[in-house]
Amino acid sequence: MKIKISVLLAVLIAFGVSSCYVNKHPHGHVPPGQVKKAHGDKSAKAHAPGQQKNKRGKGNNR
Repeated sequence: MKIKISVLLAVLIAFGVSSCYVNKHPHGHVPPGQVKKAHGDKSAKAHAPGQQKNKRGKGNNR
């Protein structure tokens, strides 16, 4: 009986701990400054979400 209770308790604790994971960037987004550091760039402007449209050039207006 004690073994069943201890196993049940261990399973409940395992489920309780596993649900406590917090993701700071839910969609895998990383702040532009951190991407800049990783790529070794001097400016984060190229990695900012509002600047992504400039990568396509003037000929592609989609």
